Amino acid sequence: MQQSSPDIVTFGETMALFMPESHKAIERSTTLEQGFGGAESNVAIGLARLGVSVGWFGALGNDPFGTIIVKTLRGEGVDTSRVIRSSEASTGMMFREHIAGRMAVHYFRKHSAASRMQPEDLDEDYIKGAKLLHITGITAALSENCRQTVTRAIQIAKEAGVKISFDPNLRLKLWSIEAARDALLPLAAEADYFLPGWDELKLLYNTEDYEAVKEQLRKLKAVSIIKGKDDATIVLDKHSEQAVPFYKADQVIDTVGAGDGFCAGFLAGISKGMSAVEAVRLASINGSLVVQMRGDWEALPEWSVVEQLLLDKAWVER
Repeated sequence: MQQSSPDIVTFGETMALFMPESHKAIERSTTLEQGFGGAESNVAIGLARLGVSVGWFGALGNDPFGTIIVKTLRGEGVDTSRVIRSSEASTGMMFREHIAGRMAVHYFRKHSAASRMQPEDLDEDYIKGAKLLHITGITAALSENCRQTVTRAIQIAKEAGVKISFDPNLRLKLWSIEAARDALLPLAAEADYFLPGWDELKLLYNTEDYEAVKEQLRKLKAVSIIKGKDDATIVLDKHSEQAVPFYKADQVIDTVGAGDGFCAGFLAGISKGMSAVEAVRLASINGSLVVQMRGDWEALPEWSVVEQLLLDKAWVER
């Protein structure tokens, strides 16, 4: 019997990750920690820890790195039944280091298994059986065939009435801003939930005028969740606009994965029947907790932790 779909489905590239054990440059380190990271799989782990039924798929090499990724995701409660293992291409890799107090990332992902994903690799019934499909702009940036795969996944979802969440995750190391605009703005037009950062919006719409950007966003059907605007998150739709203050972190250790934690929190809130504003409050807590520990996804909290912090009425009612 074919396995039924989880409530939320997402897909994209997840890469093996290597970094020095302390905040050192790679050239001055004799050992490297091994892990993995990827925007969509980070979100999937975050959702699973918040008690949401979620599945992630993508193409991985038939190598030890792909095996580690699948085993860990499965252990976190993420459905990996649609993951593709390739014997012809390898799992992508990234190396992260701190230089002069700033983080640098070096990618080895060209011709990776994930970059070779094709529309025909999609399990249409798996997507149609979900309640929400989450995608990011990173997948579309990997290759033209990946862009076509994202487009086809959206078509499948829309035909079945599946909601679509889109985080642009603008990565200018992967393409030019002109190419990104051509690809990402049409994807935003298809979304039910659009989760850009304010800095991303300024680049995508080529303006720093918030009113001009807001006018463009209100042409979309999506509820837009604008992250990082004046120390708040803006929840914007055609008829309303509300600023939700950040949930302040006690300390900031590592900002990597904060956006994915926020996204997981928001989608978990929507999955649990919350309004967009309520879901943003949950998302803000989730993102705040992630930055207080090192790693892409390791600090993503369990639902019991977030649920207690949601009871902080003094913050909620500000």
